[in-house]
Amino acid sequence: MPKSLVIVESNAKSKTINRFLGKSFVVRASIGHIKNLPKNRLAVDIENGFEPEYVTIRGRGKILQELKRLAASSDTVYLATDPDREGEAIAYHLAREISASNGNIKRVLFHEITEKAVQEAIQHSKLIDEDKVEAQVARRVMDRLVGYQVSPFLWKTIYRGLSAGRVQSVALRLICEREAEIKVFVAEEYWSIDADLELKTFPFRSRLVKIQGENVHICNQSEAEKHVRVLKTLDYVISDLKVKTVSRKPFPPYTTSTLQQDGARRLSMSTKQIMAVAQQLYEGIDLPEGRVGLITYMRTDSTRLAPSAVQDCRQYIAENYGLEYVPKHPVIYKNSKSAQDAHEAIRPTSLSRPPKSMASHLSPTQLKLYTLIWNRFVACQMAPARLEQTILEVTAGAYLFRTTGSIVKFKGFMQLYEVENGDEEKLQLPPHIDKGTPVELLGIDPEQHFTKPPARYNESSLVKELDTLNIGRPSTYALIISTLLDRKYVEKESRNLVPTELGITVNGIVIRQFPDIFNVAFTAQMEEQLDQIESGERDRQHVLETFYKPFNESVHRAMQQKEEIRESLQKETEETCPDCGKALVIKWGRNGQFIACTGYPDCKYTRPIEAEETTDEVCDKCGSAMIVKAGRFGRFLACSAYPQCKSTKPFSTGVSCPNEGCDGKIIERRSGRGKLFYGCSRYPDCKYASWNKPVPKACPHCQNPYMEVRTNKKKGVYMACPKCKHEIIEELH
Repeated sequence: MPKSLVIVESNAKSKTINRFLGKSFVVRASIGHIKNLPKNRLAVDIENGFEPEYVTIRGRGKILQELKRLAASSDTVYLATDPDREGEAIAYHLAREISASNGNIKRVLFHEITEKAVQEAIQHSKLIDEDKVEAQVARRVMDRLVGYQVSPFLWKTIYRGLSAGRVQSVALRLICEREAEIKVFVAEEYWSIDADLELKTFPFRSRLVKIQGENVHICNQSEAEKHVRVLKTLDYVISDLKVKTVSRKPFPPYTTSTLQQDGARRLSMSTKQIMAVAQQLYEGIDLPEGRVGLITYMRTDSTRLAPSAVQDCRQYIAENYGLEYVPKHPVIYKNSKSAQDAHEAIRPTSLSRPPKSMASHLSPTQLKLYTLIWNRFVACQMAPARLEQTILEVTAGAYLFRTTGSIVKFKGFMQLYEVENGDEEKLQLPPHIDKGTPVELLGIDPEQHFTKPPARYNESSLVKELDTLNIGRPSTYALIISTLLDRKYVEKESRNLVPTELGITVNGIVIRQFPDIFNVAFTAQMEEQLDQIESGERDRQHVLETFYKPFNESVHRAMQQKEEIRESLQKETEETCPDCGKALVIKWGRNGQFIACTGYPDCKYTRPIEAEETTDEVCDKCGSAMIVKAGRFGRFLACSAYPQCKSTKPFSTGVSCPNEGCDGKIIERRSGRGKLFYGCSRYPDCKYASWNKPVPKACPHCQNPYMEVRTNKKKGVYMACPKCKHEIIEELH
């Protein structure tokens, strides 16, 4: 009997699926896309309905020939590429290539890599969804038009090699606009007043919220001290006490977006890392019974769950936590309006594999993410948590103080998925409190505050914002962020995304020249239209024509102004060229900004921008002061008499190498991937290296001559002794 051929995307899944299907099937991988647009040209026929010109990807020819050979000797070909737009497009291209060898082609969708799911998918095969393919082609063509027409414009105005993307540029815009808000923010002073009170030997703290019935607004120290003097003379009594039971409902199971947000926030993983690890869990992990997928497909915007999965979950909760943790009815979550609902939410494929039993089979990052997905899924079907919330108000003359606290009476879903309580604390009070009960004042604590600027985006909050604004698709968020980092448009500072000078410059140009293309509303509208192509409501050619006409006009107009734009990016200096006497300006180049002569091309004088930071170091060769400069391998010291003196030194931390017998200094260095670390200046003779920055401060506990700056999620930035582990929690300057 001829065998059936099953084509998947990755080799990681092929052996597993073959084991599930048996000897009558042959499973092979296409290794992702077999066709793509060529890199060296636009490859979109604008005059002929925006038809793309796909070519076979280099290296895929042999794979394609093998698939054709196997298809010719098979009775049926099942295309089991990933169940999303990209997977549908891969299946479409495979079908076109293989149809001459075997016309009996069927499409199957593996939403999870388990024996039952794989066999059911084969039994319920379907045709390729051509509307979904059309939507993917429209997105691909639209992104190619933007990238291949705006990027050359950036090359001509800044420097060659830069890129602009339809969604990437909008994400950069959000980051830059947030940074602009932070820069113009002016902090305002305000004061809070807390009272330490005691009620029948039960101490508690209460905050001043109203004065003469108006909300508190204390602007300065003198005003705060005036109120404190009055408050110390008054009597305090209970004016109101409200105790109520509040219910806190569980969260929906993960979608791609919420998994990225929670993984970044709770596990400190990058979105790129989260998606890579989730892919591994989906494709399969080697277990004693064989390779098995541990989670369902991780690219989804739906919170829908299979009824069988919900029933299994309810039974698991009853057996492991008790019937009181099982709600009367299964919990059903509504999808957002923009959700495509093509797949289930992200969940474990089987509740017979709890995280603890998987610990020996998973890497630490795999186990962390699997545990997070497991807990969120099981918790989403648990009973709500019940909390007793207390609001206590205390009056002192015209002043009203309020304390809010809560006590968990029944943990419910919080047994598995902890939730931050914000500023609320546990509040224990004596029983039978009546209004008018006197309260003893123990102390008054005024505190100065300043309003804070809006927080910079981190990966979690940027994903949330993109998802809320319907910018791009959740499956593309990790790529968007990694592209911004790789292009040096954005850099990370303490997990925050901060635009670089290059990023701000690129953003300013594309926003000025393409205001109608790179904006939130337009990009969200295009996502809706792509979804409508997928649902068959819109025609791909019409959507692309509507998009391209105004876009092309903007590109043409921008290209005509490129010389003016390039000149506008130059910054004047007060210096003159040492070679020809003409003015020097700051220009953009591949390695960033540099100083150049306005007499170019007749005069080719250039030099790097000198760092403003000066040091106490002097040049060993000429005695001039040394200044801090930045190069491709990090900071270094250079002679201020350059170019007459070209002496340089490594950037030292001022700490001697701790290795015995070594007289080197600890200097800043960069790893092969550009990450900052600290190593000995005597390398390679001395191999000392550390990720933690050493500072020339003696340990007060063991007198070790230096300490290290470290960062911890709970402690923030602090210093620790590498020898005795003594810690100093203090502000570092």
